[in-house]
Amino acid sequence: MNSKNVSQEQQRYSKMFEALAERNQGAFVPFVTLADPDLATSEQIIRTLIENGADALELGLPFSDPVADGPVIQAANIRALKHHVTKQQCFDLIARVRADYPEIPIGLLVYCNLVVANGADAFYAQAAAAGVDSVLVADVPVKEGASFIAAAHGAGIQPIFIAPPDASPTTLAKVAAASEGYIYLLSRSGVTGDNQASAAPAAELIQALRDAGGAPPLLGFGIAKPEHVQAAIAAGAAGAISGSAIVRIIADNLDHTPSMLEKLGGFVREMKTATGK
Repeated sequence: MNSKNVSQEQQRYSKMFEALAERNQGAFVPFVTLADPDLATSEQIIRTLIENGADALELGLPFSDPVADGPVIQAANIRALKHHVTKQQCFDLIARVRADYPEIPIGLLVYCNLVVANGADAFYAQAAAAGVDSVLVADVPVKEGASFIAAAHGAGIQPIFIAPPDASPTTLAKVAAASEGYIYLLSRSGVTGDNQASAAPAAELIQALRDAGGAPPLLGFGIAKPEHVQAAIAAGAAGAISGSAIVRIIADNLDHTPSMLEKLGGFVREMKTATGK
């Protein structure tokens, strides 16, 4: 795990994992799309996630064609873009959250077009200025990642790559070598969603990543219930990322923000409780 280019305050992932290990807990990491359903509510949502026990955040920049995402998160992107939100507004929101929560790791999940539109170096610099720790470019596999890794390192950002469930040993070794902070491990192939039971996490895959000296793996895709979190941790994952289940709560409560926030808080508390080993 290469962390030589990451500044002291941006060693937040390693500090988080160390603190969790001392408490015999895994990480619970919620995902939401920034500016869904609008900027002001999105900020309330993110603060609610943190206050109710999120160990780290994974935040999506709104994009018109989120190919790795299922219908729930696609709809979140559409809601966010309806207000013509800009990248800078999203980064400003992150900066406000960072100012109040200096220790929580913040990861961005983005699509390639958003990174390269004004130059990758400028994008990563913008992310770093807002207080972002890591960037995962969803549609860039590790074999095409060299220029993104270089741009990330130039800004002190940790690059994250996806380890697919059917990855070859060579691909797993590359993912382990290139990913810093954590590794995003897919529990199954396909697009994001919570409508099917999370496939039993591949303990062998997790062991292979650890054997390769990789950063701690977090399991994503289909993590919708506390038992999914428990299964991920039992298989050796360092924690779990849940997106669609959280975004569904947002979508189901658009007409009443207070009850949305209350339900989100309850969900995060339940999922976090399930991280105990």
